Amino acid sequence: MFKQLFENVRRKSPLVHCITNYVTVNDCANMLLACGGSPIMADEPDDAVEITAICGGLTINIGTLNQRTLPSMLAAGKRANELGHSVVLDPVGAGASKLRTDTALRLLKDVRFTAIRGNISEIKTLASGSGTTKGVDADVADRVTDENLDGAVSFVKELARRTGAIIAVTGAIDIVAEGERAFCIRNGRPEMSSITGTGCQLSVLTTAFVTANPNQPLEAAAAAVCAMGLCGEIAYKRMTEQDGNASYRNYIIDAMYRLTPAELEKGAKYEVR
Repeated sequence: MFKQLFENVRRKSPLVHCITNYVTVNDCANMLLACGGSPIMADEPDDAVEITAICGGLTINIGTLNQRTLPSMLAAGKRANELGHSVVLDPVGAGASKLRTDTALRLLKDVRFTAIRGNISEIKTLASGSGTTKGVDADVADRVTDENLDGAVSFVKELARRTGAIIAVTGAIDIVAEGERAFCIRNGRPEMSSITGTGCQLSVLTTAFVTANPNQPLEAAAAAVCAMGLCGEIAYKRMTEQDGNASYRNYIIDAMYRLTPAELEKGAKYEVR
């Protein structure tokens, strides 16, 4: 199944509009190119709606909010909805400040999202309307483990039912869920958390996958999460004693560029609940 989903991304080369944060914008563009997609970045209000109209998918990332980008996000999201395009939300740091939390909740109210991708603290903030995070990282108390996995899956499924979106919670164990089914994914390496932007890259990757596979958004989002984690595993094997997190970041993008659909099918580690 994942093989065909990835083949669709490579074949269709979806054009993805990214309103993302300036810390990771270059890595997001390169990740899209590596997976077979095509990136375009536009966050000026007078430009964003028109650019969204020519794309198949839209990623909204609130990592570096400012007074200009919020109107662009809302306008582009509404236009994408009108056109039936895929829209993915990355609520970076929701719960860390009032502006981030209020913005994420307003976007959730005004825009219909195909998928929402965040860490468990950010996703809990969307569910409750308030929360706390360690900056843009998940709070230790929130982390998904084998011991609390059943409860976490139920929580994510419930939020998916409420929002109508696929919910992808990433961490040591990833959960990608709709209202009735969830993929529990165990690809990846803990060292991926030492790189700024792996979550942002995964969000644009998710947009490419769901845009190329509009009739299977749950499976497409799960495939994207597996692919990112698998590339983290492949990249880690390349590391030498002289390499650090900057090399690791590049190796992950290289691994995505070279990953084949068959390798994804074979290397994906998941169970469905």
